[in-house]
Parts: sequence; C-alpha cells; structure tokens
Amino acid sequence: MGIPVVGPWVDAVRRNHALEHATASILLAKRGPRRLAGRASGNGFFLFGDATPEEIADSAREALARLQGGEADLAVSPYCGTNLAVAGFLAAGAASMSLARGKSQFGNAFLGATLAVMLSQPIGRALQKHFTTRPDLQDIEVVGMTTHLGRLHKVLTRSR
Repeated sequence: MGIPVVGPWVDAVRRNHALEHATASILLAKRGPRRLAGRASGNGFFLFGDATPEEIADSAREALARLQGGEADLAVSPYCGTNLAVAGFLAAGAASMSLARGKSQFGNAFLGATLAVMLSQPIGRALQKHFTTRPDLQDIEVVGMTTHLGRLHKVLTRSR
C-alpha cells in the first residue's frame, strides 16, 4: 500500500505556503519585527499585517526569485502554525498520558508537556520541510495582488 498521490490543488497550496513563508521572512528582514499572519491557497496566499501593498509585492517577487535560485530554507518558518499545532498535539498527548496514570501525576504531566513543547520546534520544521511546503517554484509566477480592508493582502500566483 503506497502513499496516495497528492492532487494538483494540494500541491499548489504547498508551493504557495513556501512562497508565503519566504515573503514574510524577507519582509521581516527588511522592516524588523512586526505582526504578520499568512494563509496559503491554491492561487496564492494572504498576508495580514502592517505592511504596504508595495512592500508585500516587492518581498513576494524577491522571495520567488530566491526560492527559484535554490534558497529552499526560506520555505520553513519558525512562526508557522504547523509548529503551534505540533506543540499543542504533543503537549496534550504527553499531559494526557501522565494524568491517565493517577491523581498525583501533575508534576509528570507538566514536565512531559514542557518537553513536548521543546521538541515541537524541530518536529514542526521537519513537517513543514517534507509535507506542508514545497519550495520548487520554477514554473510559478506572481501575477498580481489585491488588498482588502487595508491590511489584508492577497498575492496571486499561477503556474506557467
């Protein structure tokens, strides 16, 4: 029994997820710390935060060029929601296993949850690298951008 073939829509989301991370990384490097949130879709990605449309468009074009140039590490972000999901899942599992052993296991549950959160960063990064992003963007191009409500921006992409 093999791994099912990933459909074209999932592949597009993974690739746009990589571009979203790279764009946010470049934007943060240029302008310093700020609040940003992103969400990939099949035809691009959304970025919500304190940045102008021009800054986001410039960062997206630079991110695309750098990913196409082989800088695959830009596709993995320490701020990705994948890391939060992994941390929550591992911490809940560790705490649940400890607490299931009896009433006096709170210390073990706390320790297990803390260790799980510490392990979540490398595990989350590995999941991003191998499953939730795909930095191979050789046939991708940025084709436009829209802005909604002032701070919600969508970068539009397509395959050539």
